[in-house]
Amino acid sequence: MRGSDMRRALTERFDEEIRFFKGWIDKPKAVGSVVPTSTVTARKMASVIDLGSGLPVLELGAGTGVITKAIIDRGVKPQDLFSVEYAADFVEHLRTRFPAANILHGDAFDLDTVLSPYPGMMFDAVVSGVPLLNFPVKQRISFVEQVLDRIPDGRPMVQITYGPLSPVPPRRGNYTVEHLDFIVRNLPPAQLWLYRRPLKA
Repeated sequence: MRGSDMRRALTERFDEEIRFFKGWIDKPKAVGSVVPTSTVTARKMASVIDLGSGLPVLELGAGTGVITKAIIDRGVKPQDLFSVEYAADFVEHLRTRFPAANILHGDAFDLDTVLSPYPGMMFDAVVSGVPLLNFPVKQRISFVEQVLDRIPDGRPMVQITYGPLSPVPPRRGNYTVEHLDFIVRNLPPAQLWLYRRPLKA
């Protein structure tokens, strides 16, 4: 990488971290960390997407767009990406950065309202950066159940968290829990979990 390219990349990363930190200061419950997800983590989360399914992808808690970019870099067409973000300033930033993507301003815990313009739409996979540990366990379980209603049985929802255990406990609903990865190259180190509806026998 040339010096000018490196300086540009570092400047963009710094701007992104400042924007994310400001969002955390304004709404600490809605933002899970004081810094954005690392690109390594974002790429791992996007890797669960099946590009051959023909279905769009749903992103929840898009933040400043690190994971959004990884999903598009994975090969998902921007028009096939639906990204939900709660913070209005992040939404404005995302719409500027990804003008062809479907950036939806709303609450990921109320997908019936957020996705009401797209009745019956199903997604290949769900990529979630929602800070679930900031919410009661009962609400987390309800969140996963409503998300999994929108993807085919057996397809995954991938969730990032900063605790050692799955933020959604197993055997509390109609879903399976699988540990995907532990990413040390993230600040703080991140755990990735997969949730799915079991395939019918």
